[in-house]
Amino acid sequence: MATETYDLIVLGAGSAARDGAGKAAREHGARVAIVERTRWGGSCPNVACRPTKAYLVAAELMHDVRDHAAERGVDLPAPTLDLARTRAWKNSLRRDQDSWVEVLREAGYGVYPGEASFADANTVRVNGTTLAAERVLIATGGRTAVPPIPGIEDVEWIDHIGALELTEVPESLLVVGAGPVGLEFAQIFARFGSRVTVVNHGPQIAARADAEAAQELQAALEEEGLEIVLNGGLESVSRNAEMIDAVVQGRTVTVSHLLLAAGRSPNVEELGLEAIGVDVGRGGIAVDGHQRTTVAGIWAAGDVAEGPWLTPTAQYQARVAVNDMFGDGSRSTDYSVLPTAIFTDPELGSVGLSEAEARAAGHDVGIATHPLRAVTRAQYYGTTHGLYKIVYDRADRRVLGVHVVSRGASDIVGGLAVALGLGATVDDLARVHHVYPSFSEGLKAAAEQAT
Repeated sequence: MATETYDLIVLGAGSAARDGAGKAAREHGARVAIVERTRWGGSCPNVACRPTKAYLVAAELMHDVRDHAAERGVDLPAPTLDLARTRAWKNSLRRDQDSWVEVLREAGYGVYPGEASFADANTVRVNGTTLAAERVLIATGGRTAVPPIPGIEDVEWIDHIGALELTEVPESLLVVGAGPVGLEFAQIFARFGSRVTVVNHGPQIAARADAEAAQELQAALEEEGLEIVLNGGLESVSRNAEMIDAVVQGRTVTVSHLLLAAGRSPNVEELGLEAIGVDVGRGGIAVDGHQRTTVAGIWAAGDVAEGPWLTPTAQYQARVAVNDMFGDGSRSTDYSVLPTAIFTDPELGSVGLSEAEARAAGHDVGIATHPLRAVTRAQYYGTTHGLYKIVYDRADRRVLGVHVVSRGASDIVGGLAVALGLGATVDDLARVHHVYPSFSEGLKAAAEQAT
C-alpha cells in the first residue's frame, strides 16, 4: 500500500482544524492533509453556534412582537410560528457539505473523507489510504454526553442537533443541563410556545459564571415562565406511550421531548490513541500549554482537547499548536482574559474572574454593581432583571472581572478584553466616555459606585 506524505495531518474539519491547517499552509508553506468522517466544516457552522443563534433571533423577534409591539403602538396579530419554515431559513444560512469539500480542495489541502486511526505516532490510516507526517493535529471535536440517568436507554432523546431539525414545536420539553446550550434552547422553545422545565445537577445555572450574574439570569428566565430545578433533581425517565415521564425531585413531570445538554464527550474512540500512548482524561485529550499531547509529534485542539470548549478558543489553540510545530514555540495558551457569553435574552457576558474566583485567588476583592433597569436603553424593553458587575482588587484598583446580564452583553465584555489585559482599573472605567443611551453605559455607572 502506497503511503502519501505530508508536512501536517489534521484530523477533523471544524474550527480548530481549518484554522490550524490554514496557518500552517499560509505562513509556513506546509503541505496539509485534512481527514473528516462526518461533518465538513465542523459543528459550529453546521449544527451548533451559527444555526442556534439563528433560532435565537427568531425567538427574540417572536417575543418582542408578542410582548412589546402593542405597548409601542404597533398593532399586529398574535405571532404564530411555522417551525418548518424557520428550519428552512436556518438551513439556507449554512454552506452545504459538497461546498465545504470544494473550498478545502481549492485551498490546496489533501482532502480525505473517512474514519482515521493511528498506525503509529506519524502514520494515519483512512479508508485503505496511509498518510504519513512528522506532525499530526487532532481536532476531531466532541459530541453530546449522555448522563447516567436511570431509564435513559429506553427513551428517545434529542440534543442540540436534533432540536435544530424539529419541524413542529414540542408541546413540552425537559432540558437536562443548565449550561449555555441548555439555557439557550430552553428559552428558544419556551418563546416558540413549549412548556419548558430545566433540570440541572449543580446548585447554579451557568456553573462557570459569576453567581450573582447567574442568579439574575435565572430570575429573568423564570419571569418568562421557564421552570428551573437545581441540585440534581432528575431521578429517572421512562416511556409513557408517546410521552416521557421524568421523576424530578420526587414528582413526575410528563413531557413530549427530552433534550440532553449536560456536557460533551471527546471524539476519540476510533483513533486508537491508547495504543500509541496519547493520554485522554475526562475533559478530553491531555495537552500542555503548547497543545502538545503526551506523544511527541502529536498536538490536539478544540473540543477534543482539555480546555475551554468554545469556537474562538478552538481556533486559538490550533494557532498555538501550529506555532509550536513550525515556529519558535513562543506562544502558549492563556485564558486569564477570556470573554464568554450565553446568548439568552438577556445575555450573560463575562470576562476575567468571577467574585468567587477572585476571592479564591487571594485578592482583597471589591465589588461594584449597577442594575440594568436603571439604564435608559433597557427601559425601552421593559427590562426588570439584569446587572453590571465589576470585580476589582481594592489594593491596586485593577479590574479582575466584569459580568453583564443585558441585551448586548456579549459585545460589552468582548470589547473589554483588551482593557483587562492591559491592567485597566475600576477608576479607568469610571472616567471613560460612553454613548448615551446604550447598554454599555451601565458599566460606567457601576464603576462610579467604586469611586
